Amino acid sequence: MKKEKAVVVFSGGQDSTTCLFWAKKHFAEVEAVTFDYNQRHRLEIDVAASIAKELDVPHTVLDMSLLNQLAPNALTRSDIAIEQKEGQLPSTFVDGRNLLFLSFAAVLAKQKGARHLVTGVCETDFSGYPDCRDVFIKSLNVTLNLAMDYDFVIHTPLMWLNKAETWKLADELHALEFVRTKTLTCYNGIIADGCGECPACVLRKRGLDQYMSEKKGAHVQ
Repeated sequence: MKKEKAVVVFSGGQDSTTCLFWAKKHFAEVEAVTFDYNQRHRLEIDVAASIAKELDVPHTVLDMSLLNQLAPNALTRSDIAIEQKEGQLPSTFVDGRNLLFLSFAAVLAKQKGARHLVTGVCETDFSGYPDCRDVFIKSLNVTLNLAMDYDFVIHTPLMWLNKAETWKLADELHALEFVRTKTLTCYNGIIADGCGECPACVLRKRGLDQYMSEKKGAHVQ
């Protein structure tokens, strides 16, 4: 894979930034694509652009504002609370987001001569999002190849990792401090360690604490 080119679906968050470092290790050329869907925090796009620039990765921002119109949710509407009621998907779920993002990323990738797509979706810590499941990714991979008569390969480095294992991967890629201090995961738009209270921050911190504890324990032994 080292001689080939990849496009990373990139939000500037913990997962996609870890995937960006992963892609840079495995591919000769890497580009990033970020989607502007009028998300709740515009800072997300700025953070993605800043990280891409620092890592010397060509970066494209695509207008996906139609998604905001079609699928109102807590990530696109400040008047919708971030919550998860029993038996329902979280209010942060955006119908069709990964389907559309990966489809448009594939169109972009083909124009740029890249056949590898990298995304940070994860079935282990996926909050019940149906479009983060491995079966969906495999299905979409087949569909994209048929739709464009092109041999795409969708890579999901985090698919079977929990958050602690994702931090471990970042550390193995020599990117743990970069990811911890420069990414935006927080639903309230606070860079690095975030607000500490929203679901994304709680999951992120729990994973980091678990990994650091395990790492410390391994050193003690």
